[in-house]
Parts: sequence; structure tokens; C-alpha cells
Amino acid sequence: MKNRFLLLALSLFLAGVGATQAQSNKISFEEYDLDNGLHVILHQDKSTPIVTVSVMYHVGSKNENPDRTGFAHFFEHLMFEGTENIPRGEYSNFVERAGGTLNANTSNDRTYYYEILPSNQLELGLWLESERMLHAKVDSIGIQTQKKVVIEEKKQTVDSRPYGTLLQETMSRAFKEHPYRWTVIGDPDHIRAAKDEEFQQFYKEFYVPNNAALVIAGDIEISETKELISKYFADIPKGKKDIYRPTIVEPALGGEVRDTIFDNVQLPLIVQAYRTPAMGTKDYYALDMLSTLLSGGQSSRFYKSLVDEQQKALQIGSFALPFHHPSVALAYALPNMGTDCADLEAAIDAEVAKVRDELISEREFQKLRNQFENSFVKSNVKLASRAENLATNYTYFGNTNLVNTELDKYLAVTREDIKRVANKYLVEDNRVVLYYLPKSQQN
Repeated sequence: MKNRFLLLALSLFLAGVGATQAQSNKISFEEYDLDNGLHVILHQDKSTPIVTVSVMYHVGSKNENPDRTGFAHFFEHLMFEGTENIPRGEYSNFVERAGGTLNANTSNDRTYYYEILPSNQLELGLWLESERMLHAKVDSIGIQTQKKVVIEEKKQTVDSRPYGTLLQETMSRAFKEHPYRWTVIGDPDHIRAAKDEEFQQFYKEFYVPNNAALVIAGDIEISETKELISKYFADIPKGKKDIYRPTIVEPALGGEVRDTIFDNVQLPLIVQAYRTPAMGTKDYYALDMLSTLLSGGQSSRFYKSLVDEQQKALQIGSFALPFHHPSVALAYALPNMGTDCADLEAAIDAEVAKVRDELISEREFQKLRNQFENSFVKSNVKLASRAENLATNYTYFGNTNLVNTELDKYLAVTREDIKRVANKYLVEDNRVVLYYLPKSQQN
């Protein structure tokens, strides 16, 4: 008993040290708006002679027309095509010749472009992003080229990959009205059918300064950087159209949705997707911690019980999808040889039922808190990650300082909260269950 209290005291002490370190690593930044609506965030870090120049546009697949899905992802590609002042195919070469790297990514909620450059190439990065924002080439040649690229990408990454349609099949059943019902990569038929003018209108509506956050992070001088930002971005006109923001409220699922997908796979896969609240809500943080409790590493409940002890699963995991609007928490499992899918699903349900029925132990709870403190600190170690976190917190929540304070929201979660959200969300009538089975088993 004495050793137990010593261990608890030690964990509480270490948690306190972690919280102190998180506070001492506070990220300083300055932010302001240009007259055209562009939100600017500056973060100075002179520890290394590099700079990240990034732009987050508040447009993702949820802003698309249901008959024209995949546009945001399409533009992730198209906006490397070139501009009025950058020859076609040369955008990346400017960065690489300067000793830098660049990339972009698209989600359901936003699109993010960035360059990581030597700090003496800051002006180059600003020029490149201003060119992309002001007059990217949205012409027939580029559109036809990128149509082929994105259609082939879907074939390679979704259609031809084992379980590649998992999100597509899950989200189309979890949502009937909200645009989260389609995935970011979209429908190739929509891309094929779209006319040039449709892409041009999408660009004019969404890729405008009043729908963007510009983040400059790294070895910069604030006053000089502000002057350069004004030089390259202040004259870009504000968008003329009202920016479409979906306000659809998805009705309750109203009962378990269960289906079987026959795919080109050798091993079955079980998927359970529970409808969950949006990022930034109190329940989201509790559910995120619950997902880690169930599947965060080899000491998690799922792994210890279903892989190690019962040996019913080869692999198992769960995660809460970080979406701006209400979304899903997804669990998946590959059954071990000789294990029936129904038996493995029952074992998964039994582990979930334990969380609904019993408070987790103080020791397990403290371990969770330590995991999230560690993860929070690590998420801001790299300069590029800091830049993206700053952009995300402003774009989603209008609160850039969440980069410093979001950990408090996790640490405010109680054991009772974890039990409560398990009972509220991880219930049968709030989930989609899919079995992926080999096509050889199809009658």
C-alpha cells in the first residue's frame, strides 16, 4: 500500500513538472489583419536560420457542391501549376534552388500550403505565396493536367489499396446530409465533368486574402517582415463573393448502421465508427483521451486485452477524427487467425462497456494526462509544426493562443468525464459497423 501511494505521489509530481515545462515553453506571436482581410501571424525563433512561410485557406471538402466533390483537393495540386509570373511547372523549382522544401495538404475543413526556407529567402517565400493567392494559373492546360493527376491518385491510394475505401464507406453511412459524407479526394466523375469556369469560380471565391491566414515563423525581424508582407499582400483585392460556410446540422444517426464490404483483401477488418462532437468542445477532449486510453500504444486496454491476453486481434486501434464540425471516432481491428469477426467485435464491445460502467483508475488516468502533456509539448517542437498549429487555431476557432492553452482543456477532463462521454457516444444506436471481407467470401 505504501509503495502504491509513493508511485501516485511521484506521478503527480512529474505531472506538475510537465505542466511547468509546458508553461515555460510558451510560444510568443504577434497577429494583425491587413485591410483586405488577410490575417497575419508572426512568430520569431532565432535558434536556427530558417523560416516557415505558410498560408492556410479556410476551404476544404465540406465547402464543395455535392455534385462537384474533390475541388479543394484538386486545387491543392493545381496551385503548384504556376502563375502569371511563374512559368508552368517552375513553382517548386524556385524553392528547391533556394535550398528549401515545400508541400501542401487538404482536409475536410482547410487547405494548407507552406515553404521551409533559409531565413535569407523569406522574401522569396512571400512572393511565391502572394503569386499563388493573386493570380494562380487556373487555365485549361493546368486543369486538364491536374484532372489526370488526381483521378490517378484516387486509383492508386483508394481504389487499389487494401481497405483504401475505409473512410469513404464509413463517412457515407455516418452522414446523410452534412458534407462530411464525402471524402477529401472526391468523386472522379465530378472532376471529369467540371468545366473550366467552375474551377475558376471556386478559386475566386475561396483563395482570397479574407479567407486566409498567413503565418511566418522562424528567424525573422518583425518590423522588416511586416514591411515585406505589406509589399506582397496588401494590394491583393479582397474576395467579392460571400464565402460559403455550410451550416447543416446532421440529425441523429437513429440506430446502428451495419454493412459488409467485399474488397481485394486477404484479412477481414472490423470498423466501428461512432458519431462524436466537433473539435474544441469539452466532449471532444474527453473522447480524445478515451481513444488514447483504449488504443494508445501497447499498454492500452485494447492491445493488452485483445492482442496480448485473448489473442483475438492481430492489430487494433482507435482515434477521434479532428474535424471542425461534429464527426466520428473510429475503431478498427484485424482478427487473428481462427478468430471469427463476431467474436472479436464482441470482445471490443466488452472493453468499451468497461469504460461505460466503471471509472478508470487514478493511476491509469494520471498516465493519460502524462501522455497528453508529452504529446502537447512535442507537437510544438518543430518550427513547421508550430506554424501549422498557429494557423489551425486561428482558422478553426479564432483563437491563435490555443497553441499555448489547449493543454489546459485536456487537463480539465476528469475521470467522470471519460465515463460520461463513453455512455453518451459509444453506444450501438450511434455507430456504423463495417466488416471488410475478402471478395472470395462473397456469394
